[in-house]
Amino acid sequence: MERLQKVLAEAGIASRRKCEEIITSGRVQVNGEVVTTLGVKVNASEDEIKVDGRTVGQQKKIYVILNKPKGVITSATDPEGRKVVTDFLPGIRERVYPVGRLDYDTEGLLLLTNDGEFAHLLTHPKHHVPRTYQATVKGVPHGTLLEKLRIGVQLDDGMTSPAEVEYADVNPTKNESIIEITIYEGRNRQVRRMFESIAFPVIKLKRIKFGPIFLTGLPRAKYRHLTPKEVEELREAALQTHNVQKGQ
Repeated sequence: MERLQKVLAEAGIASRRKCEEIITSGRVQVNGEVVTTLGVKVNASEDEIKVDGRTVGQQKKIYVILNKPKGVITSATDPEGRKVVTDFLPGIRERVYPVGRLDYDTEGLLLLTNDGEFAHLLTHPKHHVPRTYQATVKGVPHGTLLEKLRIGVQLDDGMTSPAEVEYADVNPTKNESIIEITIYEGRNRQVRRMFESIAFPVIKLKRIKFGPIFLTGLPRAKYRHLTPKEVEELREAALQTHNVQKGQ
C-alpha cells in the first residue's frame, strides 16, 4: 500500500506536489469514489484509480535525454501551435514530460520522463543538482567580474548561490568569449540574468551537462534513452547533494 499521490507521480501523471493538487481538487477516483484527502493509501495493482475519468495504469518508465534545438518550447504541448520538445521524440508512445526547463532560445541537454518521482527528485530546490552551460557572451569579461559570478550576484529575486565559472574560449575577432558556468539552482533565465548583471549579455546559451550526464555525442534535435546506470547516477547525485547541504 502506498500513498495515492506517490502512485500518481510514479505513473507519470505529474510531480508529487502537482498530484496532491489534483487530488484535493476532486479529480481523482479510487474504486469509483472521489478522493480529496491527502494521505489515502492504495494498492496500485488492485485498486482502480482514475484521473479525470481516465484509468491510471502502471506505465513503463521512460528516461530520455534530448539535445534541444533553439526555438523550441520546453513543454509537452503548446496552445499556440509552436514546436515543442516532444515533437522531437519519434517512436516514444508514452507521455513524457520535461525535467525542469530550458528557455525558448536556449539549446542543449534536456531530460524527459514519465516518472514523476524522478523528475521531482532532480528539480526540487533542496537537492541542488548541478547544471553546466556554455554561454557565448559579447566581449571578454575580466577575472574580477567572473569572480562575482562565482561568489554570487544580486538579481531581482535575490542573491544567486556560488557558481563554478571558467573560460572555455575567446574569439578576439568577433569580440566574443565562451564561458562555462555551473549553477546549483533552477531560477527562470538565471544564467542570462547573471551575465546581464555584470553587463556581458549572452548571445548563445547551451546546456552541456545535468548532474553527471553529459550531452557529448548526441546530435542536435536527436534523443536517446538513458541507461539504467545513468538513471541511478542521477538519483544518487540528487541525494548526495541533498546530504551535503544537510552536512551529512
